[in-house]
Amino acid sequence: MEKSKKIQILKDIIDIESVNGNEKAVADYLADLFKEYKISTKQVAYDTDRDNLVAEIGNGTSKVLAFSGHMDVVAPGNLADWTTDPFKADERDGKIYGRGSCDMKSGLAAMVIAMIELVEEKTELNGKIKLLATVGEEVGELGAAQLTKEGYADDVTSMIIGEPSGYRIIYTHQGSINFSVASKGKSSHSSMPKLGINAIDYLIEFYTKANHEFRKTVYTNDVLGDFIYNVTMISGGEQINSIPEKATLEGNIRTIPEYDNQKTIEKLNEIIEDLNKEKECNLTLTIEANKLVVKSERDSDIAHIAQKIAETKTGQKVPLLGMPGTTDAAEFIKAKNTFPIIVFGPGNETPHQVNEYVDVDNYLDMIEVYKEISKKYLYM
Repeated sequence: MEKSKKIQILKDIIDIESVNGNEKAVADYLADLFKEYKISTKQVAYDTDRDNLVAEIGNGTSKVLAFSGHMDVVAPGNLADWTTDPFKADERDGKIYGRGSCDMKSGLAAMVIAMIELVEEKTELNGKIKLLATVGEEVGELGAAQLTKEGYADDVTSMIIGEPSGYRIIYTHQGSINFSVASKGKSSHSSMPKLGINAIDYLIEFYTKANHEFRKTVYTNDVLGDFIYNVTMISGGEQINSIPEKATLEGNIRTIPEYDNQKTIEKLNEIIEDLNKEKECNLTLTIEANKLVVKSERDSDIAHIAQKIAETKTGQKVPLLGMPGTTDAAEFIKAKNTFPIIVFGPGNETPHQVNEYVDVDNYLDMIEVYKEISKKYLYM
């Protein structure tokens, strides 16, 4: 494939506004692209205008290398802060700017093009490469959960997720829990507070106790760093002279093996139960998202192959690391078959920022790296 076409493919999918939805348009584009090269695909509907995309090349089932990337992007934020239209890819100074250019349409496009070029070059593969392109990663890894539940990852033997890592390879990452606490009180006039029950007071009891419980001891992991607990949103009350009948609190927790999701949720429930009993609060806990710690093996075949090929390609050290963020891997690890996963894709530190970009050379390099990893892994 010509270099200009590789760049245009990335620009085309950046131009598709797939903010937490509309992923079907991206899936349709990629399916048509695969069709040009006689590669069959399957679109797996999640919801209206939201299709996952599955594609395969190669033969045999002894080894199945999965490429995975998400098709959704986050909202662009204040458009006035962007130098150019976030949904009109702009190439300048060796970079391509646009929402999703880094996170992670460049990784997805690189994987798709790598598969196409392996077919174009008539590469003999001792196994299969399977693309799992997902919806809704940014809002709960929805597509990965669906594809895993429906068995699309059960035959996978190794996986690469093309999230932006630059010239680093991620083999483990923290888990993530989104939670909310609802507090129910009783409304009254603020001049007669004894006739009401202030729902915010209950919420403050939880806030104070949870902060103490989760921060009194520092739990840490040598690779992933510290366990992290944060309350990020609080709302309550309807007007200034009324005692609030309802209040809610939301938070995000980043877990590690030393303080995992199960232990965290048990502690949240314990705090709620104690406050409801001891202080007669009326609190309800809801777990909005429960993404597990991904702890793949640092010395897996796929990690070593990717590291060696990337170092040979770039002439620089490519470290194996952990990271605090979560990815679709947190859902794919629930597949029936256990397999190693690495996160390795073009990118930098601009995901979710204004003027997000990817370096063109990094994007093009990763296409070649993915091809070489595929050849090596499927000939071992």
